[in-house]
Amino acid sequence: MNRKWILQASGDPETVKQLTESLNINHFLADILVQRGITDFDTAKAYFRPSLDDLHDPFLMKDMDKAVNRLNLAIKKNEKILIYGDYDVDGTTSVSLIYNYLINHHTDLGCYVPDRNKEGYGISYAGLDYAAENGYNLIIALDCGIKAVDKVKYATERNLDIIICDHHTPGETIPAAIAVLDPKRADCDYPYKHLSGCGVGFKFLQGFAKYNHYDEKTLHKYLDLVVVSIGSDIVPISGENRILAHYGLKVLNHSPQTGLKTIIELSNLANKEIVISDIVFKIGPRINAAGRMESGSKAVDLLIAQDEKASFDIGNQINLINDERKTLDHSITDEAIKQAADEIDGKTKKSTVVYSEDWHKGVIGIVASRLIEVFFRPTVVLTESNGMYSGSARSVPGFNLYNAVEHCRDLLENFGGHMYAAGLTLKPENYEKFKDCFENYVAKNITKEQLTPSINADLLIEVKHINHKFYNILKQFAPYGPNNMKPIFISRHVFDNAQGKIVGKNGEHLKLKVIQHVGDNLTIDAIGFGFGEFYDKIKNYQPFDICYTIEENVFMGRKNLQMLIRDIKLSENSERF
Repeated sequence: MNRKWILQASGDPETVKQLTESLNINHFLADILVQRGITDFDTAKAYFRPSLDDLHDPFLMKDMDKAVNRLNLAIKKNEKILIYGDYDVDGTTSVSLIYNYLINHHTDLGCYVPDRNKEGYGISYAGLDYAAENGYNLIIALDCGIKAVDKVKYATERNLDIIICDHHTPGETIPAAIAVLDPKRADCDYPYKHLSGCGVGFKFLQGFAKYNHYDEKTLHKYLDLVVVSIGSDIVPISGENRILAHYGLKVLNHSPQTGLKTIIELSNLANKEIVISDIVFKIGPRINAAGRMESGSKAVDLLIAQDEKASFDIGNQINLINDERKTLDHSITDEAIKQAADEIDGKTKKSTVVYSEDWHKGVIGIVASRLIEVFFRPTVVLTESNGMYSGSARSVPGFNLYNAVEHCRDLLENFGGHMYAAGLTLKPENYEKFKDCFENYVAKNITKEQLTPSINADLLIEVKHINHKFYNILKQFAPYGPNNMKPIFISRHVFDNAQGKIVGKNGEHLKLKVIQHVGDNLTIDAIGFGFGEFYDKIKNYQPFDICYTIEENVFMGRKNLQMLIRDIKLSENSERF
């Protein structure tokens, strides 16, 4: 896929100069910081040295006092409390967080995760019936509920009180629950709006601990669950999320919950420093697999397990489920790509909407993301579920998918989500109308730039400036994620020093030693996965431009820096910056 390279504008020169001097760092690094809004010593200190003391007062969130008071009443009256959460990583970590902490204060707790196929997303009537029939008095709903107006009304009729902890965009009406914690509420003045569902649950527990004068440090040992939700739900890693992710990674690396320790070992991450990308690609998918393929309750069972043997038994089951998920993912993706290609062929469509009754509902979100990689346009993937068409939508950078789905709300039975991901359900007879409605909205509102694959690079730099001192400061920019992505660099007119080769089973990868000038002794290793096709074009000192991130490779106890290639352009064909 031919990608456009977009080089970010440099920061204000005077601000960069002042930051370089005040932090005593390389001016290239200072430039990246200024681009990211880090403009003085104090903001840099908060960025490089996150502090739990800088977390906002939980009682700034609307309804926090109501939520804490109702929980205290339930504990005082020894009521049965049902902890209810969605079946994805954010939902299951949320349920596990609340359970693991509250079990120290109240023993009459239960957990409930709706069945993806039978009940669908969010609070379900079946879940409410289960709570009423089993004597629960209070439900704490996590990572869901913000649009459950009718469900909350039904719960009230069944003498059930609900506290909602959600982070999704509300509808026109806020459910009449006992308390609704959601920083995205229009009437909520909470300073940070981008918490994960588990993050909102954490704030609830923080409020509970603060009100009751409990030591909040006992809550911090559960931050491993919070960072897994942050990484898996792809929320911005800025503000409070950066603080929670920073300390969550410390817990995950040094003293994880028993269940997460199991997942770490099954993911071959033991004795390795775990970073956000490991959560995104290894830990999260395994937890998610339970809810996608069978039941999210299995993931909760793992994450609240205290016994290592029991934890490994469940973990191995989930690992097998994940293997099955991978197989389905690949086969359905192949089918969806063919269907989408047939739809797009010869047409000027700006969106992709595909359907098959045979596709497994649990993997269609992954398939939608795969289609984005191939066709690079807003995508909806649907399958049959309980007589309805149900599915997932994904977007391209910069395009607000939620607005596109909401525009078609008259054709939908249910929908929810945010800018880059959404879920929706519609009647079969509305499928073609929805396709037209969605396409019309996208075509009118998407820009040419949003339909063009691009790489946003932070800095144009010469190879000679990349050294261990440079990297040691650069790695402190982590944790990485939305709003704080790993810095991407461009170096122009570089060469391979004739030691390059293709590697991999089918010669699909490229391994180089990059130099800036012919005859230069200063080289840096580079690896490009999937770039083997470039070998013949650059092997004889042919100049090229390279777009990359900087990694540290450890082999046989030795550390060396290497470029992880994001893209290559032959110099004569490259754009000038």
